[in-house]
Amino acid sequence: MIEAYFRALLEAIAASPVAWAPDVTLDQRGPRVGLIRGEVYFSDGSLLHFRELVELRTSALRVMYSYHYQRAEGTLVFRYDDTAHHPELATFPQHKHIGDEATVVAATAPDLSAVLAEIAALLLP
Repeated sequence: MIEAYFRALLEAIAASPVAWAPDVTLDQRGPRVGLIRGEVYFSDGSLLHFRELVELRTSALRVMYSYHYQRAEGTLVFRYDDTAHHPELATFPQHKHIGDEATVVAATAPDLSAVLAEIAALLLP
């Protein structure tokens, strides 16, 4: 059920060695559908905005997602999303914006645990 999915995401945040002070909203929209969104702050003051609309079938189907990671002063480090605005990419509509958003690359959809691990790799020596 969706509660187990929510619990796994909260556990992934709690397990991150660099995350703190998460502000997460869980919106159950049925026994198998939910929206999770929030902000996770990191040890250097940077911030991850994220949202997932999930429908559970035999496995979790993310209907929509965005993971927007920015520095403390607000400049973009990276953002994964599935907004359909780069049809030239092999992974369309999935992609990753890097830096000032002028750089967009093909990327498959990560999950929150993978995004948190990518951020930890950037922050830990």
